[in-house]
Amino acid sequence: MASSAAPSLKAVLDRVQGATERSGRNLQEIRVVAASKTKSVSALRQVYDAGHRFFGENYVQELLQKAPQLPDDIEWHLIGNLQSNKVKPLIAGVPNLACVETVDDEKIANLLDRAVATVGRKPLKVFVQVNTSGETSKFGVEPAVCVDLVKHITNCPNLEFSGLMTIGMLDYSSTPENFKMLSNCRSEVCKALGIPETQCELSMGMTGDFEQAIEMGSTNVRIGTAIFGAREYPTKDEK
Repeated sequence: MASSAAPSLKAVLDRVQGATERSGRNLQEIRVVAASKTKSVSALRQVYDAGHRFFGENYVQELLQKAPQLPDDIEWHLIGNLQSNKVKPLIAGVPNLACVETVDDEKIANLLDRAVATVGRKPLKVFVQVNTSGETSKFGVEPAVCVDLVKHITNCPNLEFSGLMTIGMLDYSSTPENFKMLSNCRSEVCKALGIPETQCELSMGMTGDFEQAIEMGSTNVRIGTAIFGAREYPTKDEK
């Protein structure tokens, strides 16, 4: 599987470019985060050697294991739910953590803010995760209170609010509505903060729908299977 990761990455980047051109956008606006959950360090290394620098992990434990074994110019994104007791180990153990995309309550924001201050690193970029599908199985803040959480984060001196993130429904039949809702949330957030929408990223789109997501305004797509192949689940998830 690792041997196919580099050409698979190129194929994904070609599709990203096509979607960008169709929507009349600039390719420089789009970040592809290689979602490497369950994948080996050797598989990640091949994608890295192909020139890629953005990687995303779902589980803190996996990230803590992989990050020290890989070059420190990687920009890591945490793209899975963050539990309170994992905040300190995450910030202390991954100096090149670029972004936490899954902040969905004030408690996690406060813990991140304090942990970043403790290690003395530069402010950490964070996205607010929004539950746009209304599914109880999904993490994320309700759209109606998204602005309140964003305002709280802007008052955390060691955090840098950078955008909004959603997962959407996995059947992909109603994700356009999920994507539209996230875009609407961005409009409300930017109006409340008095900032242009270009200052608020949208993280939406995965292997099954990233082209559509880009055409609908996504600036950050999280792609795993299309780059690395099917996930290899352990018998019991390590969270």
